[in-house]
Amino acid sequence: MDHKNIFANIPKQISSEVLEDLIKTEHFRVERIVSHGHSSAQDYWYDQEQDEWVIILKGSAGLLFEGNDTAVIMNPGDYVNIPAHQKHRVEWTAPHAETVWLAIHY
Repeated sequence: MDHKNIFANIPKQISSEVLEDLIKTEHFRVERIVSHGHSSAQDYWYDQEQDEWVIILKGSAGLLFEGNDTAVIMNPGDYVNIPAHQKHRVEWTAPHAETVWLAIHY
């Protein structure tokens, strides 16, 4: 039995997002993402091969989906299911505190 805590071992200072696979199989992946004022590169859109379900556990973020003018504001407990090839980007994450995401890719 592997017992861990989702908030453990978060670095105090991060220059880029921290991505960590917690579970990974051929068709399924659970990932912890830690952001601190990070956003997608200007004009960059994620276009993923798999569906992704993502929840904010701590902090906040703004997700923008292609074709929308307004970002979806996400706070702790908020989640969204992103279908494969739905282009999206991270407009912003909280600048003064870490944002912890849990993403399930399937």
